[in-house]
Amino acid sequence: MKRVAILISGSGSNMVALVGALADMPDACACLVLSNRPEAAGLAKAEALGVPTAVVDHRAFGGDRQAFERALQAALEKAAPDVICLAGFMRVLSGDFVARWQGRMLNIHPSLLPRYKGLDTHRRAIEAGEREAGCSVHEVTAELDGGPVLGQARVAIQPGDTPERLAARILPLEHRLYPAVLKRFLAGERRPLFLD
Repeated sequence: MKRVAILISGSGSNMVALVGALADMPDACACLVLSNRPEAAGLAKAEALGVPTAVVDHRAFGGDRQAFERALQAALEKAAPDVICLAGFMRVLSGDFVARWQGRMLNIHPSLLPRYKGLDTHRRAIEAGEREAGCSVHEVTAELDGGPVLGQARVAIQPGDTPERLAARILPLEHRLYPAVLKRFLAGERRPLFLD
């Protein structure tokens, strides 16, 4: 049984999609949903889905990233995941932390990587005059949003698009792409998946 921990910071919509997909896999399960924000709406959603939850509030560590990551590591070790999925987890993890989970940590990012790493991806794509945008699932490495891409989904940028409208069209693609890539990843498949 492959155990998957999901890290969130907000509403947890991608987490809900992942938990639903894992529930349909006989050889995998969601073992933990962990948030760095106790007020994250996704925690209640995870509890309603019967998934154990935990909180490691980064604010309690006063900017001491090493102490925060030690607490994060301890919570994860207790759950003993085989794979970690970052799903709207809004903390940059150190190279040391990532190295412990190298090859076992995935992230979803709202751009067509390697373009537009970091934040404000939709606004940046629109302002650059791009014809399309989308989302990518990638392995997490020490380089921010720089690990191997395991899947992408694309949408056209429409005339008059705002970052909010573009984000609203991309989100359903994230909910399809991330579970599909995770399923393949758990089966040992690393070739990129491209959804229309």
